[in-house]
Amino acid sequence: MITYLYWLAVIALMGAVLYGAGVKAQNWKVGIVIALLILLVGWATYFFRLQQVFVKRYGGVMTIRVPEGQHHMQATWKDDNLWIENYDPKTNTCVFSEYSKGNMLQGKVTITNCDPLSR
Repeated sequence: MITYLYWLAVIALMGAVLYGAGVKAQNWKVGIVIALLILLVGWATYFFRLQQVFVKRYGGVMTIRVPEGQHHMQATWKDDNLWIENYDPKTNTCVFSEYSKGNMLQGKVTITNCDPLSR
């Protein structure tokens, strides 16, 4: 829900700028440029800072896909970063993957001879 409210606020701000600069001031070029800058800053702020904070603390929305051929085992939070454990039966390994803010610094831990499904 908080994710949708965030994007609603960004879009409302863009609309206000377009209305103020385009309709009232009759300067559409400036209004469009400023609205696009608001969209770019809003997207970057969400992607690099707020997405996982919203999901963890306020019930935001986030989608992660399990890689083909792997089985999802568990997920956990370390600070504001999400760690996902998947099992790859072809290589008999458990893979812990980190989803950090903006996916800039992602950790990965591989445990060989894991075989959690046979127990």
